[in-house]
Amino acid sequence: MIPFDFEYYQPSTVAEAIDAFTMLDEKGKDPVYYGGGSELISMARLGNRNFGAVVDIKEIPECKVLGYANDNLHLGSALTLSEIIESKQFPLMEKSAGRIADHTMQCKITLGGNIAGTIIYREAVLPLLLTDSKITIASRRGVNDYWIRHLFHKRLNLQKGDFIVKVSIPQNLLQIPYFHIKKTTNEKIDYPLLTTAGLKTEGKLKIAFSGLKAYPFRDDDVEKVLNDEHLDFQERAQKIAIALSHDILNDLWGSAAYRKFVLVNTIENILQTMKDA
Repeated sequence: MIPFDFEYYQPSTVAEAIDAFTMLDEKGKDPVYYGGGSELISMARLGNRNFGAVVDIKEIPECKVLGYANDNLHLGSALTLSEIIESKQFPLMEKSAGRIADHTMQCKITLGGNIAGTIIYREAVLPLLLTDSKITIASRRGVNDYWIRHLFHKRLNLQKGDFIVKVSIPQNLLQIPYFHIKKTTNEKIDYPLLTTAGLKTEGKLKIAFSGLKAYPFRDDDVEKVLNDEHLDFQERAQKIAIALSHDILNDLWGSAAYRKFVLVNTIENILQTMKDA
């Protein structure tokens, strides 16, 4: 049970959601947007988050879209991970979402909540970074599309009152060869010691990481090394590990040195597995 009272609003349009948030903010209610609510509810129960009003976006059609238009797959921010997995429209996203938490939580965690939440791993963002996807943001300034690489730097840079409406992934990148490797310390379902995800397009590998640092990321210089055929697989892996050695996480799940060791072995494995893909 959440140990405080709050007002609840369930708008049916994007405009109504923005208007409700603005009105509540002006009244000093400290409103929050609500999709799946798994993280929000957990934090509130533990006393780590307080709010006076909730604006529930699940009834907004654009936030629940799952379909194709203009050569893109559109995924609404209020779709749960399980809905995305079961749709089987984007294998890499299906794999990524399928390794986030357990099945029960996948039925609650939303795409938007994972991308914009406070938990540092945000593994659902990896396929979006790799496909140069667009993200639709609703704000007091209107509804606008942005390249995710321009809006996501360590975290999604939203202003107060903004919320994610949907993401749009190029249709021609949905079914190309991919890899997804998640290493955990103990159990299959756990926070990542290291997650790597990638695609192979036009003979070149793209790669993104979670768990290595305190944020998910993709690095152009790393991809240059990954595809440098003048180096053997071991040399590429070692060079990437050196390039990424700054700010590697050192926590209860694994030391920085161990993560670096896992990174080298994972890169070599990827190169071997994907060489004929």
